[in-house]
Amino acid sequence: GQLDESGGGLVQAGSSLRLSCAASGRNISDYNMAWYRQAPGKEREIVASISWSGANINYATYSVKHRFTIIRDNAKNTLYLRMNSLEPEDTAMYYCNSDYHHGPYCFSWGPGTQVTVSS
Repeated sequence: GQLDESGGGLVQAGSSLRLSCAASGRNISDYNMAWYRQAPGKEREIVASISWSGANINYATYSVKHRFTIIRDNAKNTLYLRMNSLEPEDTAMYYCNSDYHHGPYCFSWGPGTQVTVSS
């Protein structure tokens, strides 16, 4: 399966963005999915995850939990990440894929979408 992330950009602190991740070749409805990010010089880290049905959602940190919302639309085969009150520390390349807590990654990594937050 293939993934294509979009929606990133250069924004000021306090702004909002909505990232999209369109899947093809496989149905995201078969998988628990997640958003990941990788900041310069750092390893890729999980940001948020959502179960296949959407019933279970987890966020990596307290800060993300109260500013970000992960959403899935299985009918559109698309995963979203709504990000509010963006902070410079959120600057990173954002990716989606299956949730690694439930096994190997099930999709090829997409190109990612860059989020840059200026102070």
